[in-house]
Amino acid sequence: VKSHDKFAAKHSLSVMLAADEDKTALEAYGVWKEKSMYGKKYMGVERTTYLISPQGKIAKIWNKVKVQGHAQAVLDEVKAL
Repeated sequence: VKSHDKFAAKHSLSVMLAADEDKTALEAYGVWKEKSMYGKKYMGVERTTYLISPQGKIAKIWNKVKVQGHAQAVLDEVKAL
């Protein structure tokens, strides 16, 4: 929560960032996964974006998100809703 607050303040965000300290949502969405770096395995978050429609349904999922071009791709999908 503290890192989220610091990030929001640093970037002057006007939205509240959610934190899932007990990993309930991460596990429900299936994004808390075993990862590997330099041969070492560990648990972590697979960067994933879920676009939720105004009706509360998942409209689109982007798995293994990379920053380059992602914001524009999401914006394009939002405009198409």
